[in-house]
Amino acid sequence: MAAAATAAEVSIPLGSGDNSMWADVSLLLEDACSGLRDGELIHGDNFDLYAAMSALEIMDPKMDSGMIGKYYSVDEAIECGAAPIPISFDKTVDVQCSIDIMDHLLACEATWHKGHSLAQTVFSCIYILRPERTTRHALLHSYCRTTRATCKAVISVVSDARTHEEEDLFTTTYGLNLNGEDEKCLSILNAVEETISRKLRACRTSSSGIKSLEDIEPLQNNPALEDGYCRAILERLRFRKHFYHILMCLKRPHGRGMQLARKHIASCIVELKAISRPLRQQTIIKDRITSPGCQPIGFDSSLNTRLSASTPPRSINILSWNETIEYFLKLLQDLDIISSCSLDNSLEGILSFIVQFQKCQPDLVARAHLQCLLLQDRKLFGRDTIFSVIAKAAGLSEVAKNNEIENLECIVQLGQLVMNLLRILCTNSAWQRRKLGKILQDWRVIYIQLELAIRNKLGEDSVHTNENIYINSLKQILLWVEEQAYWIASRFLTLGFELELYSSNEYGMVYWYIYVVSVKLAEKIHHRMTINNRVKCRGKKKKVSGNDVPRDFQFPPAVLFLQSHICLAEGLAMMLAALKNEKTALEGRTPFNTDQERFSQLFELLQKAGFPDHISYQSFEGSTRDVTFSTLAMYNHFKDAQRIAKEVKSSFSGERERLSELRMIEQVAEHNSIAMTLLCRVGGSLDPSLKLSFEFSHHPHFATAVVRRSL
Repeated sequence: MAAAATAAEVSIPLGSGDNSMWADVSLLLEDACSGLRDGELIHGDNFDLYAAMSALEIMDPKMDSGMIGKYYSVDEAIECGAAPIPISFDKTVDVQCSIDIMDHLLACEATWHKGHSLAQTVFSCIYILRPERTTRHALLHSYCRTTRATCKAVISVVSDARTHEEEDLFTTTYGLNLNGEDEKCLSILNAVEETISRKLRACRTSSSGIKSLEDIEPLQNNPALEDGYCRAILERLRFRKHFYHILMCLKRPHGRGMQLARKHIASCIVELKAISRPLRQQTIIKDRITSPGCQPIGFDSSLNTRLSASTPPRSINILSWNETIEYFLKLLQDLDIISSCSLDNSLEGILSFIVQFQKCQPDLVARAHLQCLLLQDRKLFGRDTIFSVIAKAAGLSEVAKNNEIENLECIVQLGQLVMNLLRILCTNSAWQRRKLGKILQDWRVIYIQLELAIRNKLGEDSVHTNENIYINSLKQILLWVEEQAYWIASRFLTLGFELELYSSNEYGMVYWYIYVVSVKLAEKIHHRMTINNRVKCRGKKKKVSGNDVPRDFQFPPAVLFLQSHICLAEGLAMMLAALKNEKTALEGRTPFNTDQERFSQLFELLQKAGFPDHISYQSFEGSTRDVTFSTLAMYNHFKDAQRIAKEVKSSFSGERERLSELRMIEQVAEHNSIAMTLLCRVGGSLDPSLKLSFEFSHHPHFATAVVRRSL
């Protein structure tokens, strides 16, 4: 322990249970502290650094697994009556307590999904730990069995997606047994649901004065509460059933269960909203952990702390009831988006879908389901080989697809890279950005290998017709690889805004780099689309007339869409450069590093990969050194961005995401154009009462210049 520790009334238990004996160890701690200087640790022959680090926080509930908890084992807790069966001999109390247990289990499940350990959340419930004890209580037994099966299904999908490394405790079961939980749990739950449904029908029949044809025992003793309790239990059982069905449907190969999953999601949302309503009129309790706000029976988070002895147990705050409802509602909405993904999407469409989905900020479970849907048996949706996906994206002809290109080592590696890219895009934003920066270097290696393969083939003495097809196909793939590399670089840069990694005095160089990358990306897209159109024309043996030639020089909508981003990025880069050169910078320069050092830190991974080539701090400085507001007054990039966005809208009439993006581009361009006009008028010499700032109120990546008069 550290010498800085202060002596306190500390005692240690010499036994267990209520007959424990306690001994005061304050003097022992005082003697230990007086003999140590600050920073020193107790050291013994069998007491290494790892043990010392574990002992630093003795008596702290976060670190000392023996500190908290009334029971030393599950069996001891059961013997002491912590989880009675039946819960109460009063049926009304028994039903209410059962509802509390179900609600708290749901809150524990949501807390586990948020990254806490399974042992200290869902498996803090004694009824879950010992499911064989609940066989006499059909309601609890069916709910607990289905909850265990649900946990097993979630662990399976997160493990298969290999995204569990984001939350290192998520898939760890600490030896807790989840085997034997399968779809049989649904038959038990369906039987209980049918029984409760009959009780509800009997209750409503008797309340309406109609004589029931069958004598059905009520759920509990109070006739006034029968209807409400029956409905509350049915809502919880049906939610649990539909949620389990969703997981099973999404698990089906080739996306065959997606339509059925959407039906269960809709039913699940209906039941969840019904569950969120209180059983009866009551005072709303802030941060309540169950719907009625009662403390549930049969839970003890300290029971499994000794199972996680290799790491200190975390201090866990179970999500409140409102937070639990919000979490599951958000999860269901995310799963619904995943289930709506078109299985006929091209790779470009899939990448766009993932990027749009990530804007919803989905949690780990939803992202794991998306990854498992996309990649099954090393195939897209479990149906299309990665090579066929690449060939389609690169625009290869059917003749080229049948060539021996697929067996090339660099093409095999490219397929692996594409799968890795899809996996990376399904991770959280922070992991995604870091891994995208690193994977760019792998794309550079593949690019070089493809170039060498083309040169080697061209270096041969004779080139036959089939070999011409072979070389042209490799060139098309090479062009597509370069295009994808620039797309990855663009995604890497924009993610920095989402993660708030850039300070305002770095915006200028960031927007300049986005401009450079976007220009290259637009060039590659235009080049690829032009080549693909020519290949299609050759395939159809179409005679090219003189009237068709100018069409090659028309920019396709996808390029014009990017052009609006290019104008906006260039406009922002030049505006910020002028502010800097006119000594009207938003923030003073940091004394800790220079602009060149910041440039290297921001774009190190892009520079290493060489996308784009020959881009350095010197090229940035040369492009922006002489920019002033007098030179900017000659050309307004923002007006061009606004004009292009308006013109290209009609080309994307059926694409909601693109139209939304273009509307945001228009808004940012319009506001920045006004701000630019004002700054050019005053020449950058702002009145002291005017304050200039950059906000992201209209677009997540492109800033809006705002000039306000300070009070």
